[in-house]
Amino acid sequence: MPPTRKYEQRLRAKAADQTRRRILDAVYQCLIEAPSEQVGMDKVAKLAEVSRSTIYTVFGSRAGLFDALGMDLLHRGGFTDMVGAVLQPDARRGLRDGITGNVRMYAAHRDVLRALFSMAHLDADAVGGTVRRLEDGRAQGMDDLARRLHDQGALRDGLTAGDAGHLLWLHTSFDAFDLLHSGRSLPADTVAALLADAAEHALCRPSDTPSSTGG
Repeated sequence: MPPTRKYEQRLRAKAADQTRRRILDAVYQCLIEAPSEQVGMDKVAKLAEVSRSTIYTVFGSRAGLFDALGMDLLHRGGFTDMVGAVLQPDARRGLRDGITGNVRMYAAHRDVLRALFSMAHLDADAVGGTVRRLEDGRAQGMDDLARRLHDQGALRDGLTAGDAGHLLWLHTSFDAFDLLHSGRSLPADTVAALLADAAEHALCRPSDTPSSTGG
């Protein structure tokens, strides 16, 4: 391929990325400025300085736009680091470090995430679908962690992997974070420590107690 054409392709790709970023930032701004109002595509287009049709060309649909926003918020908040923390070999350590990463991810974009979760009821098809998909991913991750805790003999006696998954779901929820962070005005690191301590106490046997499973 001629160098000139490669350069032109790079310029087009860069321009497309910049357009995508402006649109996502416009949705972010709408959620910050009017968290109780449904996000209108006309307003997004105006803020992003693009046509309404461009939004649909880039994201395919309103649902696609909010899916992209949800993933963008998670990844910019540290999603990859959080997943790496959860998947470390020691599942009990993964529980604590994963909750810490999860809290920091929530705290990075707290206001927008609060708006998204609240708006899920007002815009069930687009925003609601995005929130459901995000929560489905979290549920699967917590169920996987619960099974690893079980397989390593870390769960307290009488607690099944299924029930452990339910408890992890509770302790890693946005609402659990926000009740402490916003409702009690606690710093994110304090919230992380409290939730990690509570989850470990609820799920795990004392660290000096031998496993009945021999794990």
